[in-house]
Amino acid sequence: MAQNYDERIARKEFMYQKTKSVMFTVGIVLIVATFISFLVQFHIFGLNAPKAKNDNQNYGFIAPCPVRSKNGDKISYLDSRIVRIRVLNGTKFRGFASAVGEALRLRGFNLIEIGNNNTQGVKRTTIYFGKKAVNDAYTLSSNFNNVILRMDDREDDLVDVVLGSDFRNLRPKADVPPAGAEIVPISNCKDADSITNLPKAAKHKVDNKDR
Repeated sequence: MAQNYDERIARKEFMYQKTKSVMFTVGIVLIVATFISFLVQFHIFGLNAPKAKNDNQNYGFIAPCPVRSKNGDKISYLDSRIVRIRVLNGTKFRGFASAVGEALRLRGFNLIEIGNNNTQGVKRTTIYFGKKAVNDAYTLSSNFNNVILRMDDREDDLVDVVLGSDFRNLRPKADVPPAGAEIVPISNCKDADSITNLPKAAKHKVDNKDR
């Protein structure tokens, strides 16, 4: 009888130690997982850090480099009030262009037109512009988190932004560089005059007035 009693005690002690060991292991795993999650969430040591806008190679499209001032010493973001823009909805969501256009107007941009893009189902938000509006396009793009810059064959300074399904919101105004700040070019950009085979610009009223 005493032997059976001792066996039960030994078995209980074994199960207790086993449970304790399992709980200890689980606790260590949870602590490590929480620590790694913390590192990833706050991008410590570069873990899961989002790529900078200028490191995305403009999603495979060649972008022109910003144009230097007449004295050749600076490439600067423009005052948004002189940037003429048209906001076009490339998605199926009604009122999308109106909402974004109004938000950009409140940021000082010269909103010329709001409308629908010729094609729907656009995935990536894209800014279209001509050679006369390279710095205008960079100025507008600084208000977006993810956007493609594409130069087309238009001859005026109107800049189109075609909203795609990837658009979520404008960059916080506090994060947008001010007018006069130096433009950081998109990596691997080229001189505008060296970019050939430009796509045809979307139809619009051309305005060649000097600013």
